[in-house]
Amino acid sequence: MSAEARLAELGISLPPPPQKMGVYQLMVQTGNLAYLSGHGPFLDDGSLMKGKLGQDLSIEEGQNVARQVGLNLLATLQNELGTLDRVSRLVKSLALVSCSDDFFDHPAVVNGFSNLFSDVFGEEAGVGARSAMGTNTLPGNIPVEIEIIVELKH
Repeated sequence: MSAEARLAELGISLPPPPQKMGVYQLMVQTGNLAYLSGHGPFLDDGSLMKGKLGQDLSIEEGQNVARQVGLNLLATLQNELGTLDRVSRLVKSLALVSCSDDFFDHPAVVNGFSNLFSDVFGEEAGVGARSAMGTNTLPGNIPVEIEIIVELKH
């Protein structure tokens, strides 16, 4: 099943693609790889989800934030490529989790993103190599920022 058909089956409507917030490209394609810059958790109205894991947000709330970041990444892919069906597979993701010094469940938070991509692209194509790291702050007090590399179909 195609990624676009899977989105419809899951009842997922993507948010508007995020706008750049600095001097960079949201996506750069070279050969059959697309590199997406770090994305945050924009909501449909353009506002950002905010907070810090282990201080303001629970793991479950963090998973919802990571899922929202994933939706924004999908929106950028769809906008830049014309269709998610051009994505062959997720190659790599790097997730940063803003958290208190005593928070150690970064991978559990990032599962919110990983589960979404697995649901949309399938377990083999939607689950790539992944790093999840904690940090003391992220821009705008966002809880999660994720960048990805995807392989494109020829």
